[in-house]
Amino acid sequence: MTAKIIDGKEIAARVRAEVKRDADAFAKKHGRAPGLDVVLVGEDPASQVYVRNKEKASLECGMRGTVHRLPADTQQAVLVALVQKLSADDTVDGILVQLPLPGRLDSAQVIAAIDPGKDVDGLHPVNAGALASGNSGLRPCTPSGCMRMLEEIGYDLNGKKAVVIGRSNLVGKPIALMLLEKNATVTIAHSRTADLPAVVRDADVVIAAVGKSRMVKADWIKPGAVVIDVGINRGADGKLSGDVDFDEVSRVASHLTPVPGGVGAMTIAMLLRNAVDAAMTRAS
Repeated sequence: MTAKIIDGKEIAARVRAEVKRDADAFAKKHGRAPGLDVVLVGEDPASQVYVRNKEKASLECGMRGTVHRLPADTQQAVLVALVQKLSADDTVDGILVQLPLPGRLDSAQVIAAIDPGKDVDGLHPVNAGALASGNSGLRPCTPSGCMRMLEEIGYDLNGKKAVVIGRSNLVGKPIALMLLEKNATVTIAHSRTADLPAVVRDADVVIAAVGKSRMVKADWIKPGAVVIDVGINRGADGKLSGDVDFDEVSRVASHLTPVPGGVGAMTIAMLLRNAVDAAMTRAS
């Protein structure tokens, strides 16, 4: 068996086309483009790249993309005040604070200062609570991208066993809740799970989001399982790898996402989707 590759770039292109269509319609109706504002604190190289990509993608999709760059020594009160100002600005539809913040800053307090209706990362406690209780709200971008990928390959989660490796607020917990919504039977596994390979081996769907390069091996995977690799790890040689040993697992899984070119491509596309959805919800 050779796994079919789930092409994140191709799916993301379709999502972006949908976003552009809706952004153009919004601009025609309301006389302005939907606005996405990103707050970047410090000079972290990876964050700089992510933010440049988000800014470029926003403009390509017919949105107004603005980046607010602050020095690494910015005080908590100054950062919170900026987020509150953006929350009160009617021309701003989406707010994203690029994480991680420099260590001495309290990210939870900053996220709590975002208007939940503009929280395009889906991390505000109001949006996290809406997801947990099965209500509508803005949802984290990476898990949403994973769900869109499963939808695109026509995978029916009803009654399937899903294992999520990782329990972060950004990916692990929200993707588990989204899988539950689709009637999957979900197990959240993590670094302290006893006999982790045996737990994963029972899954029809595996979501790997643990941050450890090539940890998931072929003998962890049930033949024919669908494997979504959320990990992005940079080796000493500068090359990217996922949490899944791609070469090994591709011989066992039915479908597999590559790294790069998989989930990462979807994350920015779903961020733009959230921003346009936020604009349309606020204007309705």
